[in-house]
Amino acid sequence: MTWDWSAVWDFMPRFWEGLLVTLQVLVLGSLLSFSLGLVWALAFRAPSRLVRWPVNAFTEFVRSTPLLVQLFFLYFVLPEWGIRFSALVTGTIAIGLHYSTYTAQVYRAGIDAVPKGQWEAATALSLPAHRTWSAVILPQAVRRITPALGNYVIAMLKDTPLLAAIGVLELLQQSRLESASTFQYTEPLTVIGIAFILIAYPASLLVRALERRLAR
Repeated sequence: MTWDWSAVWDFMPRFWEGLLVTLQVLVLGSLLSFSLGLVWALAFRAPSRLVRWPVNAFTEFVRSTPLLVQLFFLYFVLPEWGIRFSALVTGTIAIGLHYSTYTAQVYRAGIDAVPKGQWEAATALSLPAHRTWSAVILPQAVRRITPALGNYVIAMLKDTPLLAAIGVLELLQQSRLESASTFQYTEPLTVIGIAFILIAYPASLLVRALERRLAR
């Protein structure tokens, strides 16, 4: 087997297109997972069981089923109910929704770690509930959980190739299309493997550095 640099060069247009899609899914999926995760975490603390129980049941169900199954459900089943999204939108929603159930547990742990005295101080100052959460509780909780949220961003990056199963033109799907047209598999797959390493490894170092900084 010989390495064909011309195959790498020919793959570059597809590579950049796939990289752009992968990063788009990663950014939007992360924002969705962080936002929904906070919603689930606050719902866990709702005084009404009619809120807590459905949210608990839903998050446990999502965490207990594979992301690939959820992708297929959203992409193939929802259209039968009249709900249609593009493959890219479906993939972004699936990743964001799936990981929101994990970030919800991270948020909950961060909220639970806020000292009881902070809650008592907010009560003593007669702060309204929204002010207590936005100015006292959440800033302290987020500071504690930022490294954990960063780890889930890396996990989402490594799960983006699953979107190729529904035709999203991310890195893996672009490499498959290139290989199908040229019958050369080594170069495209090696290039995207290196790309994932070059994104994930520096990101993991950044998360570790952030964790050490926040621990001071």
